[in-house]
Amino acid sequence: MKLLLAVDGSDNSYEAVRSLKYLSRAEELHILHVLDVPIPAYPMMMPEVTQELYATVERNMREDGTRLLERIVSLLPMGIGPVTKHLIVGSPADHIVKLAEQLKADLILLGTRGLGPIKERLVGSVAHRVLTFAPGAKLILHGPLNTLSQILLPVQGTYDAEHALRFLEKIPFRDPPTITLFTALPHTRPPWPVDAASAKEMEVHALRHAQDSLNDTAAKLAALGYRTRVAATLSTPVEGILQEAGDLNPDLILMGSRGRHGVTRLVLGSVSHALLHHGRYPLMIFN
Repeated sequence: MKLLLAVDGSDNSYEAVRSLKYLSRAEELHILHVLDVPIPAYPMMMPEVTQELYATVERNMREDGTRLLERIVSLLPMGIGPVTKHLIVGSPADHIVKLAEQLKADLILLGTRGLGPIKERLVGSVAHRVLTFAPGAKLILHGPLNTLSQILLPVQGTYDAEHALRFLEKIPFRDPPTITLFTALPHTRPPWPVDAASAKEMEVHALRHAQDSLNDTAAKLAALGYRTRVAATLSTPVEGILQEAGDLNPDLILMGSRGRHGVTRLVLGSVSHALLHHGRYPLMIFN
């Protein structure tokens, strides 16, 4: 895999570095630090003074950024793969997305500082914008990834299952974890009148069908060396996932983006964004 690790010097970006020990050896590891240099905006300041002040701030930030990248390299786990460092001035989210596109990165790894959902909707966040616009898979950490032995994998139908299998066929993890395949079915009633017993029977049948589908996917994952279990419930997707996560306490939630990109996802929202806002569990999203 080609990995892009974005760091900003925050505690969670160091946690992202530490999480590399759970991932397979990289074909290429690119470490990116973007300098978001503030532009002086003092009233009555001469343009020449503004330019000089900006140049001084940028120079100091470049020196700090260079030291940060050297520090990050010194913390990398053994055998992670060949490393390339990138130090760029500009918008962090824009340059992460741009470099990921240029490199055709398979996985973007970053820590998030945890903006709340209201503030995030107003000003955005790097993690939110990367999840929305960047290609490839993304691993977003709100805190430490202390181990990687239990993964919760929500799937909703064959589309999700097929994309999950294609991603996991690449064996992205150093040691195969136990994967819980999970689906949440909505409480629905048919458009024709039915009594409570008939409605309950239909829900039981739907759950049984969902579990059979999960078992088929689990068998294919087992053939790849993964340990598996399956679970299905009647719930909304986000509530069901969080309930199952509360019971399982997974090290990571892994899920697909269901094919939405850019403005479509930004307008409609998605389960992955809701889980990102929730911020309790490390989140890996694959396309």
